[in-house]
Amino acid sequence: MTMVRGKPLRDVGKYSRTQTPYKKNRNGPTPSRTIMTRSQCSTSCTSFFSRIPAEVFDMILDKLSVLEISVFSMVSKEITRYIADYTSTVAWKNKMILQSFHHSSRIEQKSTIGHYRDLGVLFKRCTLLLPTKDRLKFIFSKISQIPCFMLEKCVAPDCFAFSSFGVFLQTLIAGWDELECHRVFNFLCDLTNLQQKTEAVITAKPGVKWYQELQLRLFCRQVLLDPWPNQPECHFWLMQLLKPWPLVSQAHLLFILYGPLLPEGTLGWQDLVERGLPHTALWHLAKAILLLFGNLQVKGWSTDSMITIMEELIVIPHPWHVENVARLLVLCGSNLCYTVLASKALNGRLLEISRIVVYIILVCEKDGYHMSWAVKLVQEICKVFNTPPEKFYFIQQLENTFSEVTREFFEFSVAGNHFDDRETFQTLCILLDSCAHFHAKFLHMFLR
Repeated sequence: MTMVRGKPLRDVGKYSRTQTPYKKNRNGPTPSRTIMTRSQCSTSCTSFFSRIPAEVFDMILDKLSVLEISVFSMVSKEITRYIADYTSTVAWKNKMILQSFHHSSRIEQKSTIGHYRDLGVLFKRCTLLLPTKDRLKFIFSKISQIPCFMLEKCVAPDCFAFSSFGVFLQTLIAGWDELECHRVFNFLCDLTNLQQKTEAVITAKPGVKWYQELQLRLFCRQVLLDPWPNQPECHFWLMQLLKPWPLVSQAHLLFILYGPLLPEGTLGWQDLVERGLPHTALWHLAKAILLLFGNLQVKGWSTDSMITIMEELIVIPHPWHVENVARLLVLCGSNLCYTVLASKALNGRLLEISRIVVYIILVCEKDGYHMSWAVKLVQEICKVFNTPPEKFYFIQQLENTFSEVTREFFEFSVAGNHFDDRETFQTLCILLDSCAHFHAKFLHMFLR
């Protein structure tokens, strides 16, 4: 093929037209034309880049950014293979696989995380033609040597390596189907011993292995869960983490992943038992529960499994303060709150229900929820009972519990000169206000 001088390079390779000598026939000579496709041109013509010495080609690649190399890798199979080899060199890994995850400013952190997002794009593109298993082996051979990416290998409190790893992984596998993502999870488990480390934590007494608990939480949240902005993807990864374990252990693991953290960075196991916590401490746990049980059509999940996990969760490590139980149920919303309480009602646990409902009313008053929500909840629970005497007994039990809880707060505030405990006295006042508002709404419902 001859090239016309001055013709733009973009026309070369689109197609080539060759003209063969005239063929003679009885009507006279007619030209015969053949069209060469781009692939035929590539096989018949020597690649431009193959003429460049490898050292010069590497110098060109060294001048390109990671994103520019990722785009270049899609030019041809030959270029893809060359760039894959180029990224396997020690010089490139030392230059591009950054490992400075400590003592960084916010700008430096943002830059490093952005760099790992670009690396995710590069490896996604330059391994596009490989089977999933080979892709994962190739990619993780590059990053498995980074100690901060592994569980329990870094003790620096300001390390942001897991966040970088999470962005890299999310960029790499975005758009992959569920089967491929299963393979990614299994590969990560083998690479990091995730299952063994999870088992060691959830079978230990809560809080004993506090460092391992925190490492497991940070890895799972920052690498697998938090990078996904959409619920279906986050739900998938949370399911992968939970489903290998029995329901009791799932509740334990759910607390480790989303339970409240103390200011020093450890899990607040004991705080949930000893005192009421603000809604911000339980918000992430409630969101995780809603994410898990918002769709009970998922294979292997049912209302019974959801209730079991909730029942186990609120007694880890010991039965929670009732205000925390009530606040978690309020944060989980009407459907889940009613399902849990209705289950207790069907099992005859009226004392427990009454106490939780009183604290739900207190939480509504404290946190600014409409009291009509609590009234409707009580109405729905009443429908669980079949006969008027059963309904009346439930209401009577609820009123008695109001009196009992009010007395407890009062006695605690006056015993031992606890009048200085402003928080307890304030809670007593809020309880009295909530009782008045609840009954006003409740009576108004019957008087309408």
